[in-house]
Amino acid sequence: MRKRISIKAKGKRMQFKKGISWKAAYNEEKGVYGAEVIFQGSWDLYEISAAVYHQLTKNMNDSQAEELIQTGRRLYSHVNDRCGPPYTVVLDDDYADYCPWMADSKPVGKTWDEGLTDAAVEVLASESENREQRRRKREKRAKEVENYE
Repeated sequence: MRKRISIKAKGKRMQFKKGISWKAAYNEEKGVYGAEVIFQGSWDLYEISAAVYHQLTKNMNDSQAEELIQTGRRLYSHVNDRCGPPYTVVLDDDYADYCPWMADSKPVGKTWDEGLTDAAVEVLASESENREQRRRKREKRAKEVENYE
């Protein structure tokens, strides 16, 4: 029987699973699952389902785990692929609820602004799962600007 790892991370009660290039967690306090995939200096954070979390095991190879994790909704992406300067895309500001170990990280390079991120989410099929929450966020920003004026 496999021992369950349950620890506090950034003040939140968490259960973790990890491999060489990935980490997954269940945030007991928020009732959400998150995961991180790291590849050659770049990393992505995902919201994953309970089913995906439970399928992840330390005995599976990293590519199998990454493939499973990447079925989730991408929350955050840091790219440092040597094809240009590093950059970060924050698709969901609540990524720290899913992956609290990233809450205090300071990414290297520029972070895409809200407008560029919104445009990419609207155009890229791979980011379709982020459209609804990005649209709500954009509406909220527009109302805040209206109220300010």
